[in-house]
Amino acid sequence: MEDYSKDLLRTGIIEAKSGNQVSARRYLDRAIYMTSSHDLLAEAWFWMGEITVDPVEKRKALENCLSHDLHHARARRSLAILDGKLKADEVIDPDKLPAAPEGLRQVNADRFMCPKCGGRMAFAPDGQTLVCDYCSRNHIVGANTQQYADEKDFIIAMATSRGHGKPLQEQVFHCNGCGAEFIMPPKQISASCVYCDSPHVINLEKTKDLLAPDGIIPHVFNQKQATKFLIDWVESNNIKPEKKMELPRGLYLPLWTFDIGGVIDYTGEMIEYEDQLFAKRGEKKVTRVTDQYPIMVDDLPLPASRKLSAVFLKLIPAFDTKTIKPYDPRFLASWPAEIYDVPMADASLDARSQAYARYKDKLPHLLNGINIVHTSSSNLVVESFKLNLLPIWLTELSFDGRKHLVLVNGQSGVVASDVPDKTQKQEESEKGGLMGFLSDLLND
Repeated sequence: MEDYSKDLLRTGIIEAKSGNQVSARRYLDRAIYMTSSHDLLAEAWFWMGEITVDPVEKRKALENCLSHDLHHARARRSLAILDGKLKADEVIDPDKLPAAPEGLRQVNADRFMCPKCGGRMAFAPDGQTLVCDYCSRNHIVGANTQQYADEKDFIIAMATSRGHGKPLQEQVFHCNGCGAEFIMPPKQISASCVYCDSPHVINLEKTKDLLAPDGIIPHVFNQKQATKFLIDWVESNNIKPEKKMELPRGLYLPLWTFDIGGVIDYTGEMIEYEDQLFAKRGEKKVTRVTDQYPIMVDDLPLPASRKLSAVFLKLIPAFDTKTIKPYDPRFLASWPAEIYDVPMADASLDARSQAYARYKDKLPHLLNGINIVHTSSSNLVVESFKLNLLPIWLTELSFDGRKHLVLVNGQSGVVASDVPDKTQKQEESEKGGLMGFLSDLLND
């Protein structure tokens, strides 16, 4: 009977693709009536929606499809177009991705100037205030917005070029203050005009090839406090710097977070013994079991920039991601921020692989000791994602004959570097010239 239902569905799809809507509807109706398979029902209802013109009937067909297969990508995409969340002309062929644009890329940028005196405004490292450099006018950022950043639908993003793109060209934009045009590096989302010094933040919502940030954790302390955290870290690790260093520079680094759901298909063996009174005695009986184990991973983090990812990974657990606020470009006024160079599509594959590996190792314990013979991740899906900007203070420290990258968490003050956490112990009296240099700066 299922084979007959598959033949009906196959014929219905052929008729639908040929434009024979009446004939297609007849075959699809019959397939829906005959089958009890959720997979076949989902596919039949999807194609029923494809041949339906009436929006109400189309919605009903797509919702019926999703009731049998919640992760049906094409149905979710069609429903998003019906709801206006996705434009039909933005949908791309995943087998033929559009070529990256060549040459300089024209972008729009928001300029932040004081509405009272026209002076330059900068975001203060207190987590909430935009301050004028001249008249000291304060403006609370994000006071009237929602508290948490929204997650985006993964299927919708993957249907567009934004889900696959990464910055390749240098960006050119027009300064609304002095009228100058200047070039911004391709991996940067914010900068100050090279002539009038007014801060600008690129408006990624208007670009067709890149995703805009969804959330941000603002900087909560200034350079002086970041330097203090750095001094404490150097002293606690008994590091003897070899030369003076630059003060830490504040910036934002991008981070992907993914929600992974679905099931892991597994085949396992249960071992039972005839004598139940004594463990593992008597005749052994092996029973093979094939089943599924449901999983849900919330906000699995992955660095969105390859440049500092090794050290950045060490800092990610020190962020309280529950405090991520909805993205507002004003948070970036006078603060540099890197845009991602790891496309969302590539990062999602890593996230899915990590979620699978995390549960695969735990399955024997989660299934009460079943001996796992085979597992499959084919039914794991990425549900949603966010692109976040996290605050970082960056500098380099010279010791052991070379420079080492050091990052300070701009929210918690935790320090990480490309050296082991525990270094060779040295006498506390041998601190080199760096400690005195930084301590003098703190006292200025």
